[in-house]
Amino acid sequence: MGVGAQGLSQGGAVDLHAYCWANHLLGNDMNCPQIEITLGQACFKAHGDMLCAITGADMNLTVDGKPQVCWQSFLLRNGQVLKFNLPRYGVRAYLAVHGGFSVPEVLGSASTVVRNGIGGVAQGTPLQQGDCLKAINFNGAKFKLFSTPARFIPDYQQGLQLRVIESCQADSFSDSAKQSFYSGTFKVTQQTDRMGCRLEGPEVTGHIDGVISEGIAYGAIQIPPNGQPIVLLNDRQTLGGYPKLGCVARIDVSRLAQARPGQQVRFLKGDLQELQEEWLTFSRFFGLPF
Repeated sequence: MGVGAQGLSQGGAVDLHAYCWANHLLGNDMNCPQIEITLGQACFKAHGDMLCAITGADMNLTVDGKPQVCWQSFLLRNGQVLKFNLPRYGVRAYLAVHGGFSVPEVLGSASTVVRNGIGGVAQGTPLQQGDCLKAINFNGAKFKLFSTPARFIPDYQQGLQLRVIESCQADSFSDSAKQSFYSGTFKVTQQTDRMGCRLEGPEVTGHIDGVISEGIAYGAIQIPPNGQPIVLLNDRQTLGGYPKLGCVARIDVSRLAQARPGQQVRFLKGDLQELQEEWLTFSRFFGLPF
């Protein structure tokens, strides 16, 4: 999050919950690089034994054609093929290996940010067929397998209720506009990517057409002239001039990152102290900065 002043996107895992669990299952540092797979149809061959964990969307994962359970660690043997198919639920899966992948860092980050053209193994482009990622050597003689407790595995089929922290610009929206926002049901549109999630539903209008361009926070809810909210995600632009009703609580953004087109989304006012306590609990468990 420290590169916005240089005009660069935040980058990083869109579903922080799944990303953190994948590293945690392997005993990795939370900054260990992973592969984010969007909508499946990806295949990887192991050139050595490695301990892996895969979290996030259910992509009918197989190892040498046999089903492999997600949200737990497992041993991938030399020569075995790991395949991600089209997802049954969710959008993004996370592939972690013990010790992390060895990826060159740019500005202190191993993230690939395509819109900025930086990071990764090929100067800001997604992985391509034939690319090879090095992993830290793994001694398969001693290892333990761990599973994520069921209560921490999200149900990506459920409709979403996202808690909102209102901004100072919320006062520019009429009571009727806020009523439409909080009582209405929105749907995720096809125009959704790592930059942001565009929603379709009741029209939400403010009393101002725009604001002087300003920095945009993670999870910010922009309201463009058509009144259809846009929730901004990791690869968002750094500046924007649309009014912002508030921000989706960062503890809730991971769920939105797994929402598929057509999935229903509702908003409710969040309690700031409660949300801060939830974030502190999450951060302390995974050793993240507060």
